[in-house]
Amino acid sequence: MDARSPDLTPDAAGWRADAPKTKSLAEVNASVAIPKAGVWWRRFLAFVGPGYMVSVGYMDPGNWATDLAGGSKFGYTLLSVILLSNLMAIVLQSLAARLGIVTDRDLAQACRASYPPAVNVLLWLACEAAIIACDLAEVIGTAIALKLLFGIPLIGGALIAALDAFLLLVLMNRGFRFLEAFVIALLIVIATCFTIQVVAAAPPVAEMLRGFVPSTEIFTNSEMLYIAIGIIGATVMPHNLYLHSSIVQTRAYERNDEGRREAIKWATTDSTIALMLALFINAAILVVAAATFHKSGHSDVAEIGQAFELLSPLLGLGIASTLFAVALLASGLNSTVTATLAGQIVMEGFLDLRLPSWARRLLTRGIAIIPVIVVTAIYGERGTADLLVFSQVVLSMQLPFAVIPLVRFVSDRRKMGQFVIPAWVAALAWIVAGVIVVLNIKLLADTLFG
Repeated sequence: MDARSPDLTPDAAGWRADAPKTKSLAEVNASVAIPKAGVWWRRFLAFVGPGYMVSVGYMDPGNWATDLAGGSKFGYTLLSVILLSNLMAIVLQSLAARLGIVTDRDLAQACRASYPPAVNVLLWLACEAAIIACDLAEVIGTAIALKLLFGIPLIGGALIAALDAFLLLVLMNRGFRFLEAFVIALLIVIATCFTIQVVAAAPPVAEMLRGFVPSTEIFTNSEMLYIAIGIIGATVMPHNLYLHSSIVQTRAYERNDEGRREAIKWATTDSTIALMLALFINAAILVVAAATFHKSGHSDVAEIGQAFELLSPLLGLGIASTLFAVALLASGLNSTVTATLAGQIVMEGFLDLRLPSWARRLLTRGIAIIPVIVVTAIYGERGTADLLVFSQVVLSMQLPFAVIPLVRFVSDRRKMGQFVIPAWVAALAWIVAGVIVVLNIKLLADTLFG
């Protein structure tokens, strides 16, 4: 072998010998102290935060488009898809946290340390496509919120959205816990806004509960399936797996078996509770759409702007539309923070390439803003609504490229040692991966062959 060539020979644990030794998010790795003594809840609170940052991706502006479209057109039927995708998310995020805590690698670093360079390039490109699709949704969502609240044209709002690339820099300079507190505060704003709207909508409880029971019509109705896969793509987001496997390592737990075991327990509890909040918010968006628009015959409401205009008159609550727009803006700001971190993690992990976070964010924002401006100029707001739903389907198409490597790693005893997942968990994880792949193949077939 040439002295300049990388050593691709795997070691005893199955990692490639040329794997980078840099810690994930090195600037904040193990920066949050964990109390060594005291009551259990103090130790748990020290781990609270990463799960809520991950949950942001499960209620970003892309979710709004798919949930509004699903609720207004099909009533409560797609609540079962939201529930299913949320359960998938809980399983997959717990695996991502386990990988990061046990191996001291995020998912991108684990891929780079396991696969040949050509495979890693493909995985990196797939993940970048997902991040750009997510960024597209954030730009559109933030621009729409700015227009609804302040009357700023969509193109101007999209350009303003590019400036929030510097928001993460300001927050990170205050410390990672400050960043988490900012995210949680905005989540509380979103949850409060939708709680008020659900109460005002007063959905029929029995009909709403029936919506959580899966229906075969979801699979046989191609239009419903398209929105359903969009919901899955908007909920189980591939870049969140990379994000979670990294930010759980910000905790200064003891890097030994006992410390890792406790960290897995609390990190899983944190993400499970946070994702239940995401379930509530996603379900609330669909329920408000079903109870307000579908019930009144407005079954074609798929645009956020339409929903804003109709909410207050139909609900009879003057503040409803404003609450809707405030929650959308909070969602866009939150998504900016988490997508920025995910982009940094993916680029550093796959390429071992380190760019300033402001440069990385401006690059992806620029890529996302161009199609928004073009589509807005040509087709207007209707075009951005279609683009928003399409971006979520693109996200779903990228899911297998993140899910399959993740499940493979956490099922490998050489890499995980005593922390390898049990056979039944592995089987469940592969079922989740299989469902995602089958749904994507079905969507492709319907799209290509009608």
